[in-house]
Amino acid sequence: MSRAVFPGTFDPPTNGHLDVIARASAAFTEVIVGAGVNPSKQRMFDGDERVALLTEIAAPYPNVTVVPFEGLLVDFCRTVGAQVVVKGLRSGSDYDYELRMAQMNRRLTGLDTLFLPTAPEHGYVSSSLVKEIAKLGGPVDAFLPPSVHAQLIAKL
Repeated sequence: MSRAVFPGTFDPPTNGHLDVIARASAAFTEVIVGAGVNPSKQRMFDGDERVALLTEIAAPYPNVTVVPFEGLLVDFCRTVGAQVVVKGLRSGSDYDYELRMAQMNRRLTGLDTLFLPTAPEHGYVSSSLVKEIAKLGGPVDAFLPPSVHAQLIAKL
């Protein structure tokens, strides 16, 4: 169909992120996972670590590549030749925030956004929540791919 970008901070990548990667890979000819830097978020994993984690978990999908980026998403999409952005939505509050971003991106460059509702089993999971639970000694293995879980535990 076309080239899509699935952007995020992915700190760490969760099973919910992997679900969106899998579904986007089935819908588009090529998917570029954009491992971005959000200056308002405090990261546990640096850029190279996040790219390595994402590359490993996306390996079963031959049409998916992982690329780090900084700056505006619309500029990144223009650089990689993407026609659409894919965003996973967990809740109505995600929709409220992401809709404004999608409308701004469309206004700036004409870039469209496709929203994928998160699978119900991942709807309450966020990277921030997973990190908080893990830091307090709680079990988070059910929310992460095994290799990501191992790296998170090693970080702690």
